[in-house]
Amino acid sequence: MIGEELQQIARDTAASLDDVSHGRPFTPHLDVWKVRGKVFLIVTDDPDLQIITVKVDPPYGDALRRDHETITSGHYLDKRHWISIGPGNGITTELIEDLVYTSYDLAGGRTREHS
Repeated sequence: MIGEELQQIARDTAASLDDVSHGRPFTPHLDVWKVRGKVFLIVTDDPDLQIITVKVDPPYGDALRRDHETITSGHYLDKRHWISIGPGNGITTELIEDLVYTSYDLAGGRTREHS
């Protein structure tokens, strides 16, 4: 999976959720997605850094960073509660969708049933 594809999957997943807004409140290079005013997804519009950043439970984030070379501590936000994901081995559509759903839930949204 390439970075642009990863980012589009994250955007499409976020757009499918209820009570979501997005904009660029910090800088033109950060597409920020919120639920009820709380950030749950940041998509970095920089061709040299094609990542997304999502909220995560710290133990899950630790496991993901351990198991995936392209998952790192979150850029821009609290390093314990946020991770950044770039393209690489093991980064799948299903993983990106799951991470966006989880981040949305942690930020105060309520995902509908998904499989």
